[in-house]
Amino acid sequence: MPKIDRNGVQINYEVYGSGPALFLTHGFSATSKMWDDQINTLSKHFTLIVWDMRGHGQTDYPDDEELYNEEETIEDIRAILINLKIDKVNIGGMSLGGYMSLAFYHKYPKMVESLLIIDTGPGFKNTEAREGWNNYALKQARKFDEIGLDILIGKSKEMNPLNHRNAKGLVNAAKGMLTQKDDRIINELPNIKVPSLIVVGEHDKPFLAAADYMEKKIKNSIKIIIKDAGHAVNIDQPDIFNDEVKRFLLS
Repeated sequence: MPKIDRNGVQINYEVYGSGPALFLTHGFSATSKMWDDQINTLSKHFTLIVWDMRGHGQTDYPDDEELYNEEETIEDIRAILINLKIDKVNIGGMSLGGYMSLAFYHKYPKMVESLLIIDTGPGFKNTEAREGWNNYALKQARKFDEIGLDILIGKSKEMNPLNHRNAKGLVNAAKGMLTQKDDRIINELPNIKVPSLIVVGEHDKPFLAAADYMEKKIKNSIKIIIKDAGHAVNIDQPDIFNDEVKRFLLS
């Protein structure tokens, strides 16, 4: 995979195919390899870019906890796009990757052609709910710190401990990237002006309500519920997922 250096942090990414740019971001504790079942199909129609967020996969795992946050993630995405000379992109991701895609749109709306929001929650308006989520994120950090990568064994399909070098980066990512500071992103949903595809697996119970909410709040959106799929909908039902993405972006 090629890498770019952003302020001393090596960011790992890969590019496949040609055509309109499609940028996909993995979820927390997954890596760019979660998109393997998309590469052959989608690269026939798009310039497909996948990458590893900080603390994940083959991207660097900085020691400084302050280097893991929403802002750094947004700027990492922008740096890759600038390096590839892409000024307009279809951008999306799964779970945390979907949230970061919404955050990228919030800061750089003119760079976004469309959004793909996959098995994702847009954050919380309620302070108590947000604090509950952040407590969950910090609990994940403690587990990775105490147990290591073995905690991923038997988890959702996109989480493979062999794809990470160690658990240290995931500890910092959980603290700084998985936690949420405010309600900016959820409050901005009605202001999204680009076409948006919302995808959720029918068995992904925690995110079904979030998908309904986003469909109501984002004016130009389409919601797809994929049967016999859980949180990793693109892995559970890759052919159906790929067809829905192509239908959305090529129609």
